[in-house]
Amino acid sequence: MTAPDDHALRASLAQLPALLASAPHRMMFFAGASAIIVSMLWWACFLGASWAGHAFPTAPVPAGWAHAVFTQYGMLPPFIFGFLLTVFPRWMGQPALQRRHYVPVFIGIFGGYLLAQIGLLDLRPLLLAGIALMLAGWISALVVLGGVLWRNGGKDRHALSCYVALLLGGFGLAAFAAFALGAPWQFAFVSIRFGTFFLLLPIFFTVCHRMIPFFSSNVVGAGYRMFRPGWSLPLLWLLLLVHVALDLRHQQDWLWLSDLPLAALFLVHWLGWQPWKCMRPGLLAALYLAFLWLPVAFLLYAAQSLLAYFDYGFLFARAPAHALTIGFFGSMLVAMVTRVTQGHSGRPLQMGRIPWLTFVLLQWVAVIRIGAELASNGPLWLAVAAFGWLIAFAPWVGRSLWIYLTPRLDGKPG
Repeated sequence: MTAPDDHALRASLAQLPALLASAPHRMMFFAGASAIIVSMLWWACFLGASWAGHAFPTAPVPAGWAHAVFTQYGMLPPFIFGFLLTVFPRWMGQPALQRRHYVPVFIGIFGGYLLAQIGLLDLRPLLLAGIALMLAGWISALVVLGGVLWRNGGKDRHALSCYVALLLGGFGLAAFAAFALGAPWQFAFVSIRFGTFFLLLPIFFTVCHRMIPFFSSNVVGAGYRMFRPGWSLPLLWLLLLVHVALDLRHQQDWLWLSDLPLAALFLVHWLGWQPWKCMRPGLLAALYLAFLWLPVAFLLYAAQSLLAYFDYGFLFARAPAHALTIGFFGSMLVAMVTRVTQGHSGRPLQMGRIPWLTFVLLQWVAVIRIGAELASNGPLWLAVAAFGWLIAFAPWVGRSLWIYLTPRLDGKPG
């Protein structure tokens, strides 16, 4: 006979797929949280083996480029799609999307990502199949979100900015697919630049532009002055176009023309949002602390470009990029996803000890990774930063996965 507990366990396991698919953010955040560990585990093992002189399976494409591409197109986009598939209809006053709209996105993006990651272990057919499946999921998301935007007439500027970024991100992922199939190396270069400056940065800033003043106003109340200028997003896109155009022409010594104004743009917004009024509660403070990495990163970009302009060389190497990716993207991910996860699981809107632990440790990881570019034993510190990422995120990921796989505490659906 089967024990009653076995029946209960089987019933719970049988309900997991339906529970996971009960809301787009639950399903896609599960994928993103898993990818945080998968991506960096492969990279940390690769860096550790390289530093120690041990053999490691050779990736079918340059490992550094694979790391850049699959963190930008495979690790962070599930969170982006989970958020946008949830808020696009809300922003534009339309009915919530159904499972048939977002389950194919999950299967394509996450299933393809896992295949591609396995393919990096010297399994080129799986790598190619994974990228193809990721592209299919990406296109599915563009169709679904495009339908919401079309019904709105493209009137919502934040939704439009995010959608343009997703379109350009799709081109970037397709460029890497072409490179993996044998196209020239420039396709990979375009893919990486598009991922950073046309996909992630505009989406992160656009969401901050809409949500940080909104959250702040709700907390501070009448004493808060809303700052959400209409010129921000057009100016952002103009400066990013200049940056990418110069970068693709390998004119890094002229990037300061775009990067100094970008640093000023981000600092103006941070100050305009009045952080001195918003250091409580912790969830709000974390958003401001994370955003501060953005002007810092572009000051580093601008300083590096000016040093090159005056013939001092490319001294900071990838330090500015990691101030942006680990410092800003990583910290803002923890802050924003924790807020969404707490609210949509029926939990109090509190940062909590585990998210704070991850957030604080991540600041050290960013500093270590930036410093690795200037250290004499750089390969060692690269490996330390990669394993540091895993240590920092492990408790947050574990907690998050448990939340996504269990019902809401308040008994509500979703």
